[in-house]
Amino acid sequence: MEIQETTEFKNTRGILEKSLKFIRGRCTKNGAFDANRLDEYQYAIYNLALSFSELEAARSLSNYALSSGSFEKRLAVCFFAEVIQTINGRLLASSQDFGSLGKVPLGTSFISEQLSAENLSEIGQEALARKCDFVEAELTESQKLIKKTFFQFAEQRVAPISQNIHRFNKSIPDALLKELSSLGCFGLSIPQRYGGLCPDNKEDNLNMILVTEELSRASLGAAGSLITRPEIMARALLSGGSEEQKEYWLPKIASGEKLCAIAITEPDYGSDVASLELKAKPVDNGWILSGSKTWSTFAGRADVLLVLARTDPKKSLSHRGLSLFMVEKPSFMGEEFEVKQSVGGVLSGTAIPTVGYRGMHSYQLFFDDFFVPNTNLIGEREGISKGFYFTMQGLTGGRIQTAARACGLIQAAIEKTIRYTQDRKVFLKPLADYQLTRVKFARMTMHLCAARTFTYAVGKLLNQGEGQMEASLVKLFSCRASEWITREAMQLHGGVGYAEETEVGRYWLDARVLSIFEGTEETLALKVIGRRLIESA
Repeated sequence: MEIQETTEFKNTRGILEKSLKFIRGRCTKNGAFDANRLDEYQYAIYNLALSFSELEAARSLSNYALSSGSFEKRLAVCFFAEVIQTINGRLLASSQDFGSLGKVPLGTSFISEQLSAENLSEIGQEALARKCDFVEAELTESQKLIKKTFFQFAEQRVAPISQNIHRFNKSIPDALLKELSSLGCFGLSIPQRYGGLCPDNKEDNLNMILVTEELSRASLGAAGSLITRPEIMARALLSGGSEEQKEYWLPKIASGEKLCAIAITEPDYGSDVASLELKAKPVDNGWILSGSKTWSTFAGRADVLLVLARTDPKKSLSHRGLSLFMVEKPSFMGEEFEVKQSVGGVLSGTAIPTVGYRGMHSYQLFFDDFFVPNTNLIGEREGISKGFYFTMQGLTGGRIQTAARACGLIQAAIEKTIRYTQDRKVFLKPLADYQLTRVKFARMTMHLCAARTFTYAVGKLLNQGEGQMEASLVKLFSCRASEWITREAMQLHGGVGYAEETEVGRYWLDARVLSIFEGTEETLALKVIGRRLIESA
């Protein structure tokens, strides 16, 4: 039976929906919904968003398990029980914030049986025996080939250099970028008519997800995130670019001739995109950009920056005053660069030291009267003040890709930890033979499989032109899971896990960034997921 048909699912879903209606009622005055009042209920909204993301992850894993083996079914049922227990415990902890919920079912016999140490230990033992090899059953033969190709590439070409790049904060080698270009990595979301690999008549998010996951498994910073920038830029161009712009830029992006970076965040405005201040002033034949951006990953090596700027100085217009530009520049190695134009404009960049996510470097950018021609405004005249909408189209792809990156990190962390705990002896027997270790592996495996099946399911929705909300949900769930699982992997390695030379430490440091970029965890929960759920309640 599908979990959505169970009493536990229906009861929990009903309680969550009742709470959404409660908050909506508190934010309604004279029959009109006032979104500005949502900030008064941030704690409840945040927890409701987490709960819905977990419930949808459980449903995705359950749907996958229906056509899989007995172990997958057992895994799905146990994860569902954990989700129900987590959600209900969360609601009971501060029930007054969620309205009159009625009876919240906590500690039922179903939950107690599923989450018993005996059951979890058995699941963990099976997960260890299977080496964490799951969820390929729903892939086509073509998709399995893509997954295998990039698994082998990541193992042979990325993994051997990944730890060195991380420890010494090195840049990605040109040879690796060229090989990725030749494999078509930068054209996965670009239609074939523009030189990419995506079919002309439909989207193909699943291939992008598979490639991203395998590259992230070897290194998030040196490979797994390279596809995101061309993904966002290509989607923005496809959404709002003129035909001339598409024909010029998309083939160059797909081939890797033009490497990309995204410049949206500013020192005073991160997730609050609508308040961005970098100015774009109209002049003859173009625009003058003045201001700063920050956290622009790969901006040094990039040949073109996607820059969101304010073309209408009236701040009251909020997101409606923003436009999107393609800013060309030479490619630079190293952690500092400066571009001087003959007309006097200057663009400079300085890399920001980070604890993880190394290889591409993230830059602080300064635009000092930097000239950009009209032809590089996405949509040209028709694109003025529409940059926010084009950007959001790109970020939807970025969020599902970030979920895939999280899955890759989780997979790597669990694989390393399986090998270590089976070899490491503690008090005369392998660490993997202890009950607590097996329970940990059961929970880690459940979360990995839930994150992966949820990511695949959302990829399929996006292929159908749907799933924008679900992309935020899966990003929220998967990134939190990756942070917790990489922490557990590090813990199971003991002192060795804390050593700089050990890869699990890198996984944990890299996982920390996932809940911050492409929309912070809090912004997604409050401003995207929570608001949408409450408006629809």
